[in-house]
Amino acid sequence: MSRRRIECIVVLVTAIAAIGVGLAGCGRGEQATATEFYCPMHPQVTSDKPGDCPICNMRLVPRTAPDAHAEHATPPATMADSSAIQGLAVVTIPPAQRELAGIRTVVAVRAPIARRIRTVGTVAVDETRVQHMHVKISGYVEKLYVNTTGQYVRRGQPALAIYSPELLANQEEFLRARTAAERFAASPVPEVRRGGEDLLRSARRRLELFDVPPSFIAELESTGTVQRTVTLNAHASGYVTMKSVVEGQQVEPGMEVFTFADLSRIWVEASFYENEARLVQVGQAAVLELPFDPSVRFDGKVAYIQPVLDPATRTLGVRFEFPNRDLVLKPAMYVNVMLDLEAVPAIVIPDAAVLDSGTRQIVFVETATDRFVPRLVRTGVRSDGKIEILAGLEPGERVVDRANFLLDSESRLRGALEGAGGTHAHGEKPR
Repeated sequence: MSRRRIECIVVLVTAIAAIGVGLAGCGRGEQATATEFYCPMHPQVTSDKPGDCPICNMRLVPRTAPDAHAEHATPPATMADSSAIQGLAVVTIPPAQRELAGIRTVVAVRAPIARRIRTVGTVAVDETRVQHMHVKISGYVEKLYVNTTGQYVRRGQPALAIYSPELLANQEEFLRARTAAERFAASPVPEVRRGGEDLLRSARRRLELFDVPPSFIAELESTGTVQRTVTLNAHASGYVTMKSVVEGQQVEPGMEVFTFADLSRIWVEASFYENEARLVQVGQAAVLELPFDPSVRFDGKVAYIQPVLDPATRTLGVRFEFPNRDLVLKPAMYVNVMLDLEAVPAIVIPDAAVLDSGTRQIVFVETATDRFVPRLVRTGVRSDGKIEILAGLEPGERVVDRANFLLDSESRLRGALEGAGGTHAHGEKPR
């Protein structure tokens, strides 16, 4: 029980006790003629002699006439009370006690309610923004320019310098092709000139296919000097999420040396229950909030809906796409995702009126003046302090939306007393 709830109960009991003491003081001269004593808070507790209430320990007050305190007696059941709930009983609160307790009722109305569904998701790397860097030739890593996992790399930035005998041979072949092309260029025969050009073009293309940077080839062509090592550049921008080489290591064709992930956009993977999944559509707008800072919001969309339901959790997987400004969203982070749906007419009451135990939802309906009946309801979506009632209430009925937890406690006490065969006012049997 929360501290706030305990404080409210103490205030209520204290106020009612004050009323009971006043009533007891006024009736002391009549105790000699009184035929019955009762508890103002629990009218079902009666006695033929003075004493204290076994439930709240309040002093019993005299009933000098059969109808003197008729408003405290439990009224007979009505048609509106017919939906009995195990463990709960109808509660009757006199006007004075109701005012002290701060009980307030509102009318259930039919009105549009903006539907919103919410789920918890996990931030994941956008797989379309992940790139792997492989070497395409055998050799040895002479120097690493990208040497730590988590380092940010820009496209075209030097990644590693490699010594490769095969690349040395390709450089020499390129220089020979360049010399031949220069010599054939002076030939009066067009086919000879064209053959020299094709030879140089093939040698250049071979270096390019091994990921030798254009700047390196241009320098080789202008200087005519073979370089021992060749610097390979990163072919994508992003954060290094995997590094598999160190300086001095031998590499072979096809070996993956780096993985780069662009986190400027991310995925959020979430799940919806079957009754919610039918409301989700690809392209639908979504809002992301951080659990620890609701002021941070991101706008995105539904990117993909799994075609198969998870048989273990009975949920459907949904993928969202969100921009990641300032890289606030980190992979594996938990986030809240909301989808706003089209408003539809529904029976609406304040969500504070519903007591939700996790297994059942209960409201207290005022069926007559100061008479409150617990009733099971089935709820729908919540939005802006309102809740949709799918079953259990009709428009125009009044429900308690303030101090209903006090009514719940009193209803449980009376229900327990009735279940134990407790005595009721005027000899009523438990219903």
